Amino acid sequence: FFFFFFFLMIRRPPRSTLSSSSAASDVYKRQEYGVSVLYCALEFDMLSKILNFQFGEYVAMIRVGMQARNIKMNLRDDQEDLKFCYEVLKDVSRSFAAVIMQLNPELRDAVCLFYLVLRALDTIEDDMDISVADKKKSLPVFHEKLQDLEWCIGGIGKGMEKTLLEQFYRVSKECKKLKPEFQEVIADICHKMAMGMCHYLENVVVTKDDYNMYCHYVAGLVGHGLSRLFSVSGLEDPAVARDLHKANEMGLFLQKTNIIRDYYEDIIESPPRIFWPKEIWSHYGESMHDFKDPANRSRAMECLHAMIADAMVHIPACIEYLASLKEPSVFLFCAIPQVMAIATMAKLYNNEKVFCDKVKIRKGLACKIILHCGTMETALSQFLVHLDELDSALLEEDPSYDVSKQRLAAGRACIAQYRDVKLTQSYARNFLTHYPALGGRLLYAIVDNVTGYFRTDAPVAPAH
Repeated sequence: FFFFFFFLMIRRPPRSTLSSSSAASDVYKRQEYGVSVLYCALEFDMLSKILNFQFGEYVAMIRVGMQARNIKMNLRDDQEDLKFCYEVLKDVSRSFAAVIMQLNPELRDAVCLFYLVLRALDTIEDDMDISVADKKKSLPVFHEKLQDLEWCIGGIGKGMEKTLLEQFYRVSKECKKLKPEFQEVIADICHKMAMGMCHYLENVVVTKDDYNMYCHYVAGLVGHGLSRLFSVSGLEDPAVARDLHKANEMGLFLQKTNIIRDYYEDIIESPPRIFWPKEIWSHYGESMHDFKDPANRSRAMECLHAMIADAMVHIPACIEYLASLKEPSVFLFCAIPQVMAIATMAKLYNNEKVFCDKVKIRKGLACKIILHCGTMETALSQFLVHLDELDSALLEEDPSYDVSKQRLAAGRACIAQYRDVKLTQSYARNFLTHYPALGGRLLYAIVDNVTGYFRTDAPVAPAH
């Protein structure tokens, strides 16, 4: 059918300009038909791109929405406290909640409660109405509140975060029902994170070592805790909990992506929240505030690229960590944020909006990532797409070009090492998609999206 559309789209020149005895008209015919063929190719190429990037993402959003509605916890009537915990989780982080709820039941509640405990801790640290002195007293002992089944506190935070603290005893009660090994991990990480928060209440991020340490406290420790929970559950090998370096690197990559993305949101806070290390940004401006000024945009972009190059160093360790995971729901849980992070990095590179708005990847793209991170092969395929996208955006004149190029090559080499299955296109697909005028891209875009609607790589966890 695509050949039919091909001929329909070839436009004949006006009859008034044609003469069978005119050499000029023959030249005109050739030019006109040549333009028509070129126009046809562009039309097909554009239509296939629309189907791939828009229709495909709409389908992904529909499928993710349907999956989310189909996830049922099946909690008993007497599990009111646990119901409360999952309701709070859904409210404060809907996307994270969906991934947690697909975890293996052996692990699901522990990860949910781990997240809520750290969210409650972060809410106290984030409240600007609490003095530094009071925070330094309350944060280091917050993990002890898990043993007090009546403790709660009001007047801190907003919305469901406020409700979480007002009814924190419900979280504590559910934590006490977990295996002692789970409880130990949650309390230990909570305490370590609180100590890190206390340090940065009175210290700023100056050097790259400071930057890495800050990211360790707020995200690397989360990687430590999750790795230990994975192993304690018996779903993953004990080696995952022993080698915490890769878990830390994975947390640093995610946190640095967020810090780069949130520049504008942080800088307009009162007082401003500055997490970009002075060791990097001082090469490009006198103050972090300078980058908001369009007059300084060139230097701001160079600073942005330096920050992204700094984050790229963690990519190989992220890939190696994913390769160490065996349980499908655990793999999915860890792979989705990593692929979204590299997709966000590609979106951030050379993007001036970073300095005047919050940059996000499209919701449809996020849904496609969620649907196709269920295996190492599909996750790495997606990771590579965004790695290549970032690579193709690099500017040779940028001061960080060489470092960025080297680190992307290291990431690509690591991906190649762990890709067991080499996907090759059929001759027909390769030929037809190479020539847009033949309609191959349009045909395969339709076929891929229709078949993709009925396929998913994401494992579905059994009901609770």
